[in-house]
Amino acid sequence: MKSITILGSTGSIGTQALDVARAHNIRIDAIAANQNVELLERQAREFSPKYVAIFDEGKYKELKNSLADTNIAVVAGMDGVCEIATIDSTDIVLNSVVGMVGLEPTLTAIHAGKDIALANKETLVAGGKIVTNAAKKHGVKILPVDSEHSAIFQCLQGNNKSEVNKLILTASGGPFFGLTKKDLEDVTKEQALKHPNWNMGAKITIDSATLMNKGLELIEAMWLFDMEPENIEIAVHRQSIVHSLVEYVDYSVIAQLGIPDMRIPIQYALTYPNRMPCPTGRLNLFNCGNLTFEKPDYDTFICLKAAIKAAKHGGISSCVANSANEQAVELFLNDEITFLKIGELVMGAVEELAGLENNSLDDILTADKIAREYVIKHGQGA
Repeated sequence: MKSITILGSTGSIGTQALDVARAHNIRIDAIAANQNVELLERQAREFSPKYVAIFDEGKYKELKNSLADTNIAVVAGMDGVCEIATIDSTDIVLNSVVGMVGLEPTLTAIHAGKDIALANKETLVAGGKIVTNAAKKHGVKILPVDSEHSAIFQCLQGNNKSEVNKLILTASGGPFFGLTKKDLEDVTKEQALKHPNWNMGAKITIDSATLMNKGLELIEAMWLFDMEPENIEIAVHRQSIVHSLVEYVDYSVIAQLGIPDMRIPIQYALTYPNRMPCPTGRLNLFNCGNLTFEKPDYDTFICLKAAIKAAKHGGISSCVANSANEQAVELFLNDEITFLKIGELVMGAVEELAGLENNSLDDILTADKIAREYVIKHGQGA
């Protein structure tokens, strides 16, 4: 059984990963969180990792004191998170933090030769070229955790990648699918946070409501599976039973199905190439009812259109789209902009900032900063 480090252990993916670890007695070498000291302490006491990291350095003393009666080493900040991503005994690092902050620890772990179970899609959206190049150089596997990418990964097993025609990413459509722009003019964050099928964190739930999540997943799929955006299709599948599909050159289409429970793809990434019983319910086809597939509304959900535009443009555009979206979602959750303004700001940033350099981590971090500044400037008074 592999030993793992979990970055983002107190979030939705992290806590479900610990469910899997609990079910199979998987060794946890280290855990990290942003600032939830209370939950992080409980997790540390249950799993007895060697290290615990807290990103918010202002919470370091509190966490250190809370674990003073243990032998667990406590570290803090980006340096601390990167430190635990390189522990010698760790076989695989699960990165489930939210946002661009996940990029540096991923690169650090790769350079240390650690396989990556990737739930932080921003890592590949913003830094796809440098991340995948580093993984090839160091012989590191990047194993997808997102349900859609895990589904594609599973559908590719035992088949020749050169015989793939296209990838088909399924999308739930979020809480507002079928509504018009006019319908969305006055939606609240409370409405946007009510996802019909999945229990997720606030940021990714808003991304699902705007369909930005699917745009980011399209970009991530390009890097994970070496595909052009033109060969990736998005289908709205409201039931979230078919998690994604692969069409081959003979027009056979292979799909992966399962109940909408993230512990299934999390476990597959952590135990790959082996399969084990999962601490979830089982899919009962007779209870599924009809399975439907529809085209997305690109004109209403501008975020999706902006992400695809960035993917086709290449270069730094995907990083710009991601960072602009992160900042716009934060403004929306703080009641500073409207729901529809998120898409307008993301599209504006992609169109205006496409010419930035994209040759290094510094270029990515610069683009991230400029995209956020664009959103703050143009979101004022919105």
